[in-house]
Amino acid sequence: MFDTHKPAPRRMIIAAFLCACSSIVGAQSAAWPAKSVKLVVGFAPGGSADILARAVGQKLSAALGQPVVIENKPGAGATIASAAVATAPADGHTLLFVTSGHAGSGALYSNLRYDPVKAFAPVAKIAATPIVIVSPSAQHWKTLGDMLGAARKAPGTLNYAAGGGGATTTALAAEFLKKDASVDMVQVPYKGSGPALTALLSGEVQLGFEIPSSALPHIQSGKLKALAVTSRTRSSALPDVPTAIEQGIRNFEVIGWFGLMAPAGTPLATVSRLNREINTLLKLPDIREKLASLGLETGGGTPEDFQKLIENDTQRYGEAIRNMGIKVD
Repeated sequence: MFDTHKPAPRRMIIAAFLCACSSIVGAQSAAWPAKSVKLVVGFAPGGSADILARAVGQKLSAALGQPVVIENKPGAGATIASAAVATAPADGHTLLFVTSGHAGSGALYSNLRYDPVKAFAPVAKIAATPIVIVSPSAQHWKTLGDMLGAARKAPGTLNYAAGGGGATTTALAAEFLKKDASVDMVQVPYKGSGPALTALLSGEVQLGFEIPSSALPHIQSGKLKALAVTSRTRSSALPDVPTAIEQGIRNFEVIGWFGLMAPAGTPLATVSRLNREINTLLKLPDIREKLASLGLETGGGTPEDFQKLIENDTQRYGEAIRNMGIKVD
């Protein structure tokens, strides 16, 4: 007589369990995104990061089939926004639109509530750009050399706008220039590129460090004059503007970038899907034309590529910031 209640073999139980888990994980991955996706931007509306985030968000929304909602959290060099995303649920529904200034935040701020590298899962680099050094057209100088000469004659009297605070690449570019050119200028902080540009256009400050995407319209209108770009070669958006290196500031190069990150622990399937969508939208003709018109290089690549860039710039910016003794708090 057979025992019909004999337990199933252990291997059969394990196989059934793994199959069930696989089905659950697959269902969860397929369900993402289950609701709107929040894209947090650490700068005020109207600035370059905000403009680019909205362009990417619109395309990403269409690809994902869910709204991508831009949430601006300006201030403290974008660390307020970064902290909000670092502590958000790692479910793919909260993302961070990050700039290269993120790489310097760990060295600038001693009381961060998150690790700038370990607290996030990089998704993709979206674009890269040089910095353009600009001043109101009413200023008497015509070249970078003229401006530096004026700054040396009256140390501590020339004011420059720092949009977004000390952790942004634009603000760091100013610090690098002050060191490399041996000049003393005073930083006036603003919550983002938009307010900084407003201050420049009104003559509230005498100098600004911006990316072409935000400064270009005002340069073209004649309201701002471009003194130099911070790349090794001239920008395709500003081919008539010489580099700082051309004007005697040896080895001076600062390149900014934009990218997308998620909280650490976000499922790999979600990160991979986001990476695929970003790489796909970066191939769209209207996006490529948009980036080119703003003087931006198209990004792309794998999450691992972006991780390496972040780690390298974190080391570079951190070392430079510590050597210069810059501290925000």
